[in-house]
Amino acid sequence: MGASRSKNMLEGYDAPAILVNADYEIQAANRLYVEQFGEIQLENKPKCFTVSHGYSRPCDQCGEDCPLVAAKESRQKEAVLHIHQTPKGREHVNVQMIPIFNDDGSLDCFVEILKPVPLVSGRAEDRVIVGQSRSFNKMLEKVTRVAESNASVLLLGESGTGKEVLSQLIHQASARANKKLVALECSGLSEQLIESELFGHRKGAFTGAYHDRPGLVEEADGGTLFLDEIGDVPLPTQVKLLRLIETKTYRRVGDTQVRISDFRLVCATHKNLKQMVTANQFRLDLFHRINVFPILIPSLSERQEDIPPLTENLLQRIDPRMNITEAAIQILRQHSFPGNIRELKNLLTRASILSDTNVIDEKQILEAFELEGDYNLAEFSLTTEKANPLRSNEIEYIEELLKKHAGNKKRVAADLGISLRTLYRKLEQ
Repeated sequence: MGASRSKNMLEGYDAPAILVNADYEIQAANRLYVEQFGEIQLENKPKCFTVSHGYSRPCDQCGEDCPLVAAKESRQKEAVLHIHQTPKGREHVNVQMIPIFNDDGSLDCFVEILKPVPLVSGRAEDRVIVGQSRSFNKMLEKVTRVAESNASVLLLGESGTGKEVLSQLIHQASARANKKLVALECSGLSEQLIESELFGHRKGAFTGAYHDRPGLVEEADGGTLFLDEIGDVPLPTQVKLLRLIETKTYRRVGDTQVRISDFRLVCATHKNLKQMVTANQFRLDLFHRINVFPILIPSLSERQEDIPPLTENLLQRIDPRMNITEAAIQILRQHSFPGNIRELKNLLTRASILSDTNVIDEKQILEAFELEGDYNLAEFSLTTEKANPLRSNEIEYIEELLKKHAGNKKRVAADLGISLRTLYRKLEQ
């Protein structure tokens, strides 16, 4: 394929695209690719895996899936989620590899289309979703795949894992991105309140309904409706919700007019809906309606290698002036974080308040854990000159520090990163 013809073909795509031959050599790039990822020196016959990853060998020989190899074998379009080296740093990119054939059916080359994942790629300060662990990338690939469809999605995961943020990603990566994403937190709402919020109400429908009011379903027309904690929806409301999903029709509370709304449904819960169905607490037919494409979100304990980049990202949002030491990060990596990302954010907020400088070290992290009320010194392995490696006996460690500082409890408390009052309490115990 000629160079000018290749260039013209690539300009027809509305995303960054390159032309790659069967030997992994990049032969052309469109304008959007150059704007997003930078200029390519084509005269040097660069390999796609070198430009994208810095590898000296193809992706499949470096522990990653290679869409080119897959497309060569299947002779069809293949897609995979990769982390690419870009001028903005490491970015998550949805890669589609399309084989191009000659008139005789022989393989000519490949068009590689690269779509940075919204909220995950871009400038570091703009990234809302952060991670690079295997479990995170596996989950993210499912999210980006389903986002381009119109299928209903059920996000399953513990509290604090970022289900609402993922619903935003699904919306922004979909064809409905130019319309509204409308969210309803179902937890703690009464049957009447949920129906009023969802469907709207007519003036006088109930006490306090002084005006006609459109509901969230009406606002979500053309866009995405996100129902968080769907497991908390009362059974009577589940019947109306099922009818809404099946027919896309609804009535405002107190009204007889049937209205239509075209929305994409995304639901989330931390509950086991299958168990709730067995216990007759959740309708089986509704479960099957919302469970079209379930995605399990890994807890932070399952992706602890993501704690360092998550910490840096969260600190940028809490206080851009703040930095954190490696020793402090190592302490964070030893904690299980049952509250997941939300707990990590709260901890870093406390630590930034406790710091007298623009640096968070292990002292502030330990104090932040102590404020939570379940602090246990023996949980952590301290790694600075002021604190010896992990000891199973907390009292023995405190006694050693008392000897070291000749009984000066104030200095012992400072070394432990706790208040003097807390030290006295520990000694009394």
